Amino acid sequence: MADVPLYVVSEYSSSERRITPSWSIAHLKTKMEPITGIPPSCQRVFLKTSSSERIPVEANDEEAVYLQSFPLIPYAELHIVDTRPASAKPNFSSAVGVEKYVMPEEEYEKKSDSVLSWKKEQKLGRFDPNAPSHEQAKIEAISQEIKARGIAVGKRCRVGANDTRRGEIKYVGEVKEIPGSLGSWVGVDLDEPVGKNDGSIGGTRYWGEASELKRGVFVRPERVEVGDWPVMDDLEDMEEI
Repeated sequence: MADVPLYVVSEYSSSERRITPSWSIAHLKTKMEPITGIPPSCQRVFLKTSSSERIPVEANDEEAVYLQSFPLIPYAELHIVDTRPASAKPNFSSAVGVEKYVMPEEEYEKKSDSVLSWKKEQKLGRFDPNAPSHEQAKIEAISQEIKARGIAVGKRCRVGANDTRRGEIKYVGEVKEIPGSLGSWVGVDLDEPVGKNDGSIGGTRYWGEASELKRGVFVRPERVEVGDWPVMDDLEDMEEI
């Protein structure tokens, strides 16, 4: 008999296959194992010929019963059900225990269809011949901002236009402990303990002595407003009581 095209469906896969009616049920299950990943002994097979009809493909002696005994309608669905308990079923969505391949760096650099190759062609990132000048331009812009604002050690200021965050400039310069920073930062010793540190950062002290009071902040110059800002006096309003 001629082969019949059927849709083989399981919880792991779905594909069109040609089924030979002269196969026994046992032979069918053997054929289905590499397609579905389900061992023959754990397969339960159903033939779905319509939206409502679902015929079990089974027999007491599956070696002696052949598929031609069932209504193999072209493009019907052959459902293969995995009868194993959930704990024994494979989890194809989990990568746990899967050995991952890591391409050697020197091999990756030789590839012509990689992101690295594209960056080289587009002269992006570290491949941009003007990258050093871009960094230098940013550093120069920060320096100009410091001069324009009159920022200098010893001057009074307020931070972020916040009238309650007044203090004295204690440091102007690079802070290597801040990741990815370029150019100068402004270290301010606030009048009140509303800062982020005590004048040190990453183990490096920039001013003062170690203290439990966090009165220090490091900010970019555009957040600093220099002026004759008097020290905040919490008792000032008491005179009006």
